[in-house]
Amino acid sequence: MKIACISSSQVPATTANSIQVMKVCQALAQSGHSVELWVPGKQAVDLDWYRLAGLYGLSEPFPVHWTPIRQGRRRYDLAWSAMQAANRWGADLIYTWMPQAALAGLLDGNPVILEVHDRIMGRLGPLVFHTFLRFPGKKRVLVITGALRRVLEASFHYHFPQKEIVIAPNGVDLDRYRNLPEPAAARRQLGLAECLTACYTGHFYAGRGMEVLVSLARCYPQVQFLWVGGKPEAVREWQARLDADGLGNVRLTGFIDNRILPVYQAAGEILLMPYERSIAGSGGGNSVDICSPMKMFEYMAAGRAILTSDLAVLHEVLNGANARFVPPEDEQAWQAGLKQLLDDADLRWRLGEQARRDIQQYTWLARAQRSLQSFTG
Repeated sequence: MKIACISSSQVPATTANSIQVMKVCQALAQSGHSVELWVPGKQAVDLDWYRLAGLYGLSEPFPVHWTPIRQGRRRYDLAWSAMQAANRWGADLIYTWMPQAALAGLLDGNPVILEVHDRIMGRLGPLVFHTFLRFPGKKRVLVITGALRRVLEASFHYHFPQKEIVIAPNGVDLDRYRNLPEPAAARRQLGLAECLTACYTGHFYAGRGMEVLVSLARCYPQVQFLWVGGKPEAVREWQARLDADGLGNVRLTGFIDNRILPVYQAAGEILLMPYERSIAGSGGGNSVDICSPMKMFEYMAAGRAILTSDLAVLHEVLNGANARFVPPEDEQAWQAGLKQLLDDADLRWRLGEQARRDIQQYTWLARAQRSLQSFTG
């Protein structure tokens, strides 16, 4: 098929939603389809596929089209322009993260798949989504968690027919996690100190548990804490605070290209997800009850022990055999949970091996195939 993907995410960017879009497009292309992506903005003069491949950890090329937009039009101009371009290309399917593009696709008589990662918000968003749900046509909604499906059904007083809904958690490129070095070897490769290491990867947004990470570093000075990610200004602010607190056992790397991220995750014996009771993303809001963090799947693929906040939605993927759960924001409980893993190498190994086995069903490729199953062809 010719699949036209339409997203409002910036490309290139280091946000999770931008990375997710590129991973989905690659997986659709790897499934044997012809895929082209439309995004807002203008292409940078020096931007080529090699740069995109490194930033996003991609191996399968696909065309990306940048579409100029105007301020104040809430990306409706992007939806319209991209839809017209997709029709000229002869798209067989519209695959989008934008309700306005999804509705435009149905109005044009196209089959449409709409990915939804959060509550539908804004002044016009709920009306557009409500219309999309009830408009006739060949359509499917992908939601990242069962919890989000329940939220949408309650919010819009709508029960999804089975053929119209797929629960599609985020995923991972397993090929990039095969044959990873053991922690000590990964540390040597990266020039890190040789000692037990606990690793956190991701942004430093509100709700990500940075205060818990600081408390752990203060409690366990013999442990190396590796913080991978963060915007430059956030990295500078946290480094200044850590220096002022005299915490020399925290290493901040800044943003790391997705292409080499697995080696950094492999450098830790323990991988940390200290989410709080409210999680903000790059666009704000609170996704604590409906999220599907990409780092969770990467952590599992790395085959390391996972120490995570005990959020109900994470139990859709994680369980007591592949992770250890700790109450959110409880610094003493986090310190005790980390101590258990630091003291028990066998437990760390069992958790990591079970996570490695369980991740096999959560590849981006399998997700793409499941998203299209019984919908086209």
